[in-house]
Amino acid sequence: MLPVLLISVDNTVLSFALPSITAQLGATGSQLLWIVDAYPLVLAGLLVPMGALGDRVGRKRLLLIGATGFALVSLVAAWSPTPAALIAARAGLGLFGATLMPSTLSIIRNVFLDRAQRRLAIAIWASGFAGGAALGPIVGGALLTHFWWGSVFLINVPVLLVLLPLAVALIPESKDPAPGPVDPLSSALALATMLPLVYAIIAVGEHGLTALTGGCVLVGLVAGWAFVRRQRRLATPMLDVRLFTNPVFSGAVSANLLSVLGFSGLLVIVSQFLQLAAGLSPMDAGLVLLPGLVGSVAAGLLAVRLVRYVRPGILIGSSFLLAAVGYGVLTLVGDVPTPVTVAVTFVIMGVGVGLAETLTNDQITTAVPPEKAGAASAISETAYELGTTLGVAILGSVLNAAYRSRVVLPDGLTADQAHAAGETLGGATRIAGDLSTVDSGALLESARLAFDAGTQQAAAVGAVVAIGAAVVSFITLRRATAL
Repeated sequence: MLPVLLISVDNTVLSFALPSITAQLGATGSQLLWIVDAYPLVLAGLLVPMGALGDRVGRKRLLLIGATGFALVSLVAAWSPTPAALIAARAGLGLFGATLMPSTLSIIRNVFLDRAQRRLAIAIWASGFAGGAALGPIVGGALLTHFWWGSVFLINVPVLLVLLPLAVALIPESKDPAPGPVDPLSSALALATMLPLVYAIIAVGEHGLTALTGGCVLVGLVAGWAFVRRQRRLATPMLDVRLFTNPVFSGAVSANLLSVLGFSGLLVIVSQFLQLAAGLSPMDAGLVLLPGLVGSVAAGLLAVRLVRYVRPGILIGSSFLLAAVGYGVLTLVGDVPTPVTVAVTFVIMGVGVGLAETLTNDQITTAVPPEKAGAASAISETAYELGTTLGVAILGSVLNAAYRSRVVLPDGLTADQAHAAGETLGGATRIAGDLSTVDSGALLESARLAFDAGTQQAAAVGAVVAIGAAVVSFITLRRATAL
């Protein structure tokens, strides 16, 4: 539970530190997206190889290696002097995070062999994500009130110092009793599939479709085809791609990805809105989101009881419809978002995401034998991280495009000032401090209205995605069982 809690806290804290990073490091809108996305980009590329490696060398061993590396790189991230250095450190965290996440879920799969016990364990595991997300704003708010932005990364170190001795003492080792040979070529092909595709997703959101992004998509698709072809031919493949012929497994993976897509993207947006547009402190902004994140924990635990009476596919599909209602509140209620509409949105969305995360992970892990739990868990985590990346890239890009098209800049700005103020609300706030009272007020008013409009447009896109996800879930998971 500690690695899950840690990584979730890390993601939420970072979202709330973005305004401080903009002010102190001078990060642009594109750099902010990369600071957020560098972690899931690398993580998504390495989860499948690391999950398979854990099946071979031992999940506990891999967990301990990842925890040690994560602590060391957290120290580097805390004192990053430039946006580029912070992006690199986030990528390093993704490398070691890839050893942590498949290990946690696959250990649960091997410890809890009874289906009912395992579903409860997965619900608690999933609640670790929401619990960490709830804890992150509170701890982060306190740190950012008194210390610099890098302090949010230092909370990783004491947690990992507790984790390492407890993991050695309490967690049993488990691995595939008859593992195949390590296959470096499959690992390289998995990386060559995920990295270009995720990079293209982020880059298209920033610059549109270019020759570079088109080339990355082509490279990723070709590498993916080669990876699947190789797995089908190997006697002991790194990843049994035949699992995806099971509509319940593939539907659960898709639902897992989509459940987090809108939630993660909107979290990055509203954390900035609450601080920069609504003028709340980091601590107060965290408190606004706290009820929704607590609701996510409660819904995940409630799913264990509900699934006794309602089929999993119905519950998962309904959770997406609930999320769409939450988006609708933010999009349609009032002329501009307010802290109240943000809080209501996150309560409704949190309940939906909590239901979906518990039930989709239960379906994914149950579809495979215990000795292959690492690879299946890696697929689940890859879907989660791809959803995070897509959410930040898509909704963040919608926000950035709306902001750039609406903000009105006063005359007389230098080229650097115009670029900073025209890119982000944080940049406009920083530049406004150097202007006359009249120009400063006009710039801030225009920037806040532009950001408000972008937030509502991003929420509208999230609602469309959620409705589509509900339809997919009702169709693909109609045969999912609760046994």
